Amino acid sequence: LSATPETPKEDGRPKWDNKFQYILSCIGFAVGLGNVWRFPYLCQIHGGGAFLIPYFIALLFEGIPLLHLELALGQCLRKGSIGAWNTISPYLGGVGVGSWMVSVLVSLYYNTVLTWVMWYFINSFQEPLPWSVCPLNENRTGFNEECYESTAVNYFWYRKTLNISPDIAESGTFQWWLILCLAACWAIVYLCTIRGIETTGKAIYVTAIFPYLVLTIFLIQGLTLPGATEGLIYLFTPNLNTLKNPRVWLDAATQIFFSLSLAFGGLIAFASYNPTKNDCEKDAVTVAIVNSMTSLYASIPVFSVLGFKATTAYWDCLDRNIVNIINEFDLPEESIMRQNYTSWIHFLNSSYPEKIAGLKLKSCDLQEFLDQSVSGTGLAFIVFTQAIILMPGSQAWAILFFIMLFSLGLSSMFGNIEGVFTPLLELQIIPKSAPKELLSGIICLISFLIALCFTLRSGSYWIDIFDRYAGSVPLLVIAFFEVIGIVYIYKIKRFSEDVEWMTGRKLSLFWQITWRFISPLLLLIVFTAFVTLQMQKPPSYTAWNPKY
Repeated sequence: LSATPETPKEDGRPKWDNKFQYILSCIGFAVGLGNVWRFPYLCQIHGGGAFLIPYFIALLFEGIPLLHLELALGQCLRKGSIGAWNTISPYLGGVGVGSWMVSVLVSLYYNTVLTWVMWYFINSFQEPLPWSVCPLNENRTGFNEECYESTAVNYFWYRKTLNISPDIAESGTFQWWLILCLAACWAIVYLCTIRGIETTGKAIYVTAIFPYLVLTIFLIQGLTLPGATEGLIYLFTPNLNTLKNPRVWLDAATQIFFSLSLAFGGLIAFASYNPTKNDCEKDAVTVAIVNSMTSLYASIPVFSVLGFKATTAYWDCLDRNIVNIINEFDLPEESIMRQNYTSWIHFLNSSYPEKIAGLKLKSCDLQEFLDQSVSGTGLAFIVFTQAIILMPGSQAWAILFFIMLFSLGLSSMFGNIEGVFTPLLELQIIPKSAPKELLSGIICLISFLIALCFTLRSGSYWIDIFDRYAGSVPLLVIAFFEVIGIVYIYKIKRFSEDVEWMTGRKLSLFWQITWRFISPLLLLIVFTAFVTLQMQKPPSYTAWNPKY
């Protein structure tokens, strides 16, 4: 290294106000929208509580070791991703550039998701909520046909928010409401990152802590809703047979990797503002455990609400069938109740099978309603908004929910922007005498102009493509070369001595084994499996059709 840890340079580099601010920033970067809308979904489709077994194995042997490596690297060299890897070896400069490019691309679409969240937040102040009822048609003689063929929730998302085109080839026009929200989102990001960690360090106290408050409020409310217990039983009942499926292990390893925001460069940048004498090992373990516990904690209110939604849909199904039976057989009102519905059906099926068959009763199965799994934007903007409509005081819950999502996304944006900002600052793209505000402004303005393509009618299709490819395979490749670079180019013995100097204790055998063998092997397996699965099916996207 050009400057060894024993002789740190006083280069006037900014520092965190305190250790808590740094840890909170790392947690805010790691804990994002995926903790709320992807982890519960993976638990649901992969055997409930059984998914936690591969998840925590991946956390132990992949997540924590890679997180420790990045934090130690940034703290040791006190440089951003490009500078750090160039210092280790000019041949590894591409690793830093790769991290920087991924941070740029992910920032573009991630802030567009926050644009949608802001649009929903603004509309949450309407009474009734605009996604709760279909609008009237132009003649005001009935409901809008497109909305009637789908649902009010789907119509508001696909037509009123995205105004989506039939397919990706038809770009359509810019949507002015999304442009305004996008400009507002980038303005907020600019104000919070205007002077790097000097401003993000202050904002993180709100953006990282507030979501936990809202999750707790949702938890208390969710557990009081009818059907909450069914949702939680469904989520956490372990089905150990699913562990035989390789896809479960792949999804667990992938979720850990992306959830901790590894290989973006933001964590290296955050750690570079630490004093060199700091226990980065303890920091890595703390951030990783808090991130995983947050995923578990978020799953409880999410599935309490989804259990409530499924139970309500199940009851509605029963009630419609009961009304049809009472009318057909001219029975007294309240003779058939939800509690005795099954026994009545058995009796009528055996006594009047033709009549019952003619009614074409709906099949009401609570399990089927619980099986309607969905993640990502589908959970946030369709399933959860539909559930909120059914809750008492739906307007207040909608406002709280979208503030929480915005806070989660914003704190993750801080890390993405830091992964872009710090390397550019060190490369002196602008003169050193120029204020940081200028570089922050240039980054946010250029990002806003590029992200305008996502406000086209085909924008959400491009978001899906960015999400699927920009922030997946490249990160796996970058992380693999990070480990190889430290272990075999910089040499693990030398790196161990640096970590020992920083933390004041000898590096344990666990880190040596995971960095040398287990972590790179896991990354190679995940990368191979990921690419193989992608090759087995051609690239595709889901287009909007109100009739389906």
